[in-house]
Amino acid sequence: MPRTDVDADADVRPEASTARRILGSIGQWTLGSLGVGFGCLAYIYLTLPDVRPLRTTNPDTTAFIELRAREALDNGRTPRRLQRWVSYSRISPDLKRAVLVAEDDAFWQHEGVDFEQLQLSLEKDWARGRLLRGGSTITQQLAKNLYLSPSKNPLRKLRELIIARRLEAELKKARILELYLNVIEWGDGIYGAEAAARAYFQTSAAALGPAEAALLAAAIINPRGWNPAHPSSGLIRRQQLILRRMRVVSPPEEVGG
Repeated sequence: MPRTDVDADADVRPEASTARRILGSIGQWTLGSLGVGFGCLAYIYLTLPDVRPLRTTNPDTTAFIELRAREALDNGRTPRRLQRWVSYSRISPDLKRAVLVAEDDAFWQHEGVDFEQLQLSLEKDWARGRLLRGGSTITQQLAKNLYLSPSKNPLRKLRELIIARRLEAELKKARILELYLNVIEWGDGIYGAEAAARAYFQTSAAALGPAEAALLAAAIINPRGWNPAHPSSGLIRRQQLILRRMRVVSPPEEVGG
């Protein structure tokens, strides 16, 4: 007996129904993913800190200082904090130059994020199969120190990038560098240029010469492993590289809101 149209429809309908179910599932998954992504972005945006007070007010503490304090307590130790805030004008120009060479030689060219350096960092991390290299600007490092954590979590990194752009939008370059030089870790419980200068060289941040400044800048990458007062061969090699490049770098000349 020849097949009727009804029989043909009966064969097609189950396949069509399955295809519709698959497409429907894909659509729901896509909408769900978009919803989760939008929710994450909204949460990040709504919980971002207000950086405008930093124009004229120095922070009493930072997220990184508090993290180190918790780590000390967890290990049964009393938290150590050596920090003495100094104005931008009371920090050696040699230290400013050395830190720019060591940490962010494109400081003048970017607006918080050095996308070329970030891309190189991501490519190297991808090739190794893990996140190793920072690729962070001074502004990003300041954002992380003030508000975030050292975690490699992608959402944390996204917050860092957004905060860095906000810092650049609200603060002058000199103020960003002033904040950075006063809060970064320079040893176990040592924070900022003044405390570091006094701890390692028994002098003020204003009186640091080129060699001392280059040693301090070289140690930023490993502040609790390298001691500028008793430099290792690796630290000295890094110091010499920085010294050779310091003359071509110009730090910001003034601070303003």
